[in-house]
Amino acid sequence: MAFPSAPTALWSVSLLAVLFAAVAHSNVVYDDDPLQPVTTDETVSVGGTVTLTCRVAESDNSSLQWSNTAQQTLYFGAKRALRDHRIQLHRSTHTELSITIDDVQLSDEGEYTCSIFTMPVRTARATVTVLGVPGKPQILGFENPVPEGGKVTLTCTSTGSKPPARLRWYRGNQELEGRPNVVAPVPDDPTYNVSSELTLEVSRSDDKALITCAVDHPSLAPGDKRSEQALRVLYSPVVEIVPESDLPREGERFYLHCLGNSNPEPTTYVWKKKDGELPPLAKVDDAYLRFEMLNKSDNGVYLCQADNGIGHSQGEYTLLVQDPTAMSTSSGVDHAVIGGVVAVIVFILLCLLIVLGRYLIRHKGTYLTHEAKGSDDAPDADTAIINAEGGHSGAEDKKEYFI
Repeated sequence: MAFPSAPTALWSVSLLAVLFAAVAHSNVVYDDDPLQPVTTDETVSVGGTVTLTCRVAESDNSSLQWSNTAQQTLYFGAKRALRDHRIQLHRSTHTELSITIDDVQLSDEGEYTCSIFTMPVRTARATVTVLGVPGKPQILGFENPVPEGGKVTLTCTSTGSKPPARLRWYRGNQELEGRPNVVAPVPDDPTYNVSSELTLEVSRSDDKALITCAVDHPSLAPGDKRSEQALRVLYSPVVEIVPESDLPREGERFYLHCLGNSNPEPTTYVWKKKDGELPPLAKVDDAYLRFEMLNKSDNGVYLCQADNGIGHSQGEYTLLVQDPTAMSTSSGVDHAVIGGVVAVIVFILLCLLIVLGRYLIRHKGTYLTHEAKGSDDAPDADTAIINAEGGHSGAEDKKEYFI
């Protein structure tokens, strides 16, 4: 057997020592080492794109390299090393090597290594976390309508989430508390199937109410994936009798309408008159009671019973037939307003007439007073007549004339 020479053996030992030192220092991060590569962990959803970036503060012209979870070289500098069309070069400089991975799958999750081939070799690791996107939730339990006061149990399921998704229940905008159930992943499948149950005691107000199951998961924006179903609640009628008009007048046609608020709609209606028989001219037409010609003998309390198979209920209406000349309440109000306006106008006119009359009487009294005063001041009968005729100035003229 041939043995290696002493210098060759020494060189081999030295090479092993260097490699051992390189491996020993590969996981050590030197914060003050400008050649130490720096990476960041990344999170991406299935089907998305992730960018892996490796940087150094300074460069000694050594090449940077990215390796995958199986330690296969992806890129050495700007050179592609692994034939995978999903992996592309994003940027390559002396201080940075960035690559992208498109259409990420769950199998791409793990630690990726960035290395710089200095002496010793320096490395940094980046953990890629892949989120499994949950499927659209499915709601079961709406197969049959629920009677009022009964209970219904709804089940919501979603598959393919990683980590396990949370399912939230809502009635309208109100969040409800469900019972979650997480199914562990099967071998070779890291995703989870999740489900949640919701039990409700329903009332008639819940009929047509929207029940929502929404998926809460880091890979989704709030409300991205949800399902809605409307509750169907069966309940007995609540009856109301609605008249054709608020002013039933004698001699006119008239009808009463029986409204049964229920689910399902009422199927039968029974009309009766309290304390008596229905009038001869009153005809039952399913939900309507029609009067061909109203008469005051039709006055009374009318009853309608509606039945929808779930239950029945009864409503009543008091009919009071008015005279043919009767006016509606709104017309009475209008006439009252018009009468009030007319009364105000008449009052104002009367006030004006009184004021005007008093003014005229006072003016005439003043005139008579001046006339009498002129007669009293005259020295004789002739002068008094002249003064009474308003002739003071004439008297003066006559006086001048006699002079």
